[in-house]
Amino acid sequence: MQQQYPTQNLPHIRKPALAVGLWLLALIPALGCTQPAGPVDPTGDVPEAKGWGMETIVDGLRHPWSMAWLPDGSALVTERPGQLRLIRQATTSAAALDPTPIRGTPKVCACGQGGLLDISLHPDFADNQLVYLTFAEGTEDANRTALARGRLDLENKRLRDLEILFRNADSKSGGQHFGSRLLWLPDGTLLMSIGDGGNPPTSFDGENIRNQAQNPGTHFGSLLRLNADGSAPADNPFVDQPSAKPEIYSIGHRNIQGLTRDPDSGRIWANEHGSRGGDEINLIQAGNNYGWPEVTYSMEYWGPRVSDKTKAPGVTQPTVVWTPSIAPSGMAFYTGDDFPDWQGDLISGALKFQQLRRTELDGTRVVGEDKLSIGQRVRDVRQGPDGGLYILTDAPNGALIRIVQEAD
Repeated sequence: MQQQYPTQNLPHIRKPALAVGLWLLALIPALGCTQPAGPVDPTGDVPEAKGWGMETIVDGLRHPWSMAWLPDGSALVTERPGQLRLIRQATTSAAALDPTPIRGTPKVCACGQGGLLDISLHPDFADNQLVYLTFAEGTEDANRTALARGRLDLENKRLRDLEILFRNADSKSGGQHFGSRLLWLPDGTLLMSIGDGGNPPTSFDGENIRNQAQNPGTHFGSLLRLNADGSAPADNPFVDQPSAKPEIYSIGHRNIQGLTRDPDSGRIWANEHGSRGGDEINLIQAGNNYGWPEVTYSMEYWGPRVSDKTKAPGVTQPTVVWTPSIAPSGMAFYTGDDFPDWQGDLISGALKFQQLRRTELDGTRVVGEDKLSIGQRVRDVRQGPDGGLYILTDAPNGALIRIVQEAD
């Protein structure tokens, strides 16, 4: 019997009203499911953004997954096979990929979607040099998402005093759905996403592993909130629920791959993969249930709906649903000066569609969307210390690219 979180008192997020003509809102006959009264893109035919171009900063990266900016304008980049790379002067024309990887990283399970994944610097990095890494550990038959911390010794190109701060309490098989995005909050706590463990027939405790996203007794399919040492904060929403994992912040997620915070309002936003259709952007609130897999707009890869429910009491509706799936990746709030009209908007990567999606917001209300056709799988999206918008491309010869104003 799977454990159920009592959701009857959870707040709902009001679905946005939308500008007429920007969105298709109706049944999608091919999918056989009712779409939400929100921004749905059943064809992928959103307008192309104008006035932008691309500048390759460096290439030669092996399936880069994430990046973090150092105080001097250099950048650390994770490569999924397990290496941590340094790009010197990453925001300038003199940018160069250091040929020597940073030593002292954890041993990873580079299986399927697993490997060395997200990276984030401690908020007091300038004083303590602490670097946080998420990764898949174990073997293809028994693996889990973990969080490690080390102290960067840039002179000697290594992480020192590496320690594992957190591990998913349960292992799984296969190389799917590790989650792994990190986000620091102003109170010094750290959000970390954990995927649902994979698609059927991957199982756990005698049922499809994805069902554990509704079970706060496991970490699968959840967003966690951790102290800087990996422990659970005393005010997390599930700490007083018997058998629940105290680290959990929200449940009902399939595989969060983008996580960001509005610097003005403090609102937390996440994007996550659906299975076939039903990719989402969600406004995250502590203790909420986001439905997966019991309430979803997704279809099984072999045909039918994952669930006959797209709404349910106590389940938070997504703010955006993408059908067909764009395969969302990293996500950032844009506040830079290069594109004034984009300020305050969400920029999401798209692996499958090889795009960026710009979701235009008015508070929590979505008022439009357009695309930037990159032509390569976009794995991460970051705003640099110079205000520029940067992306990482997921390829054997991946690149760090800056989105620039198109020359007149």
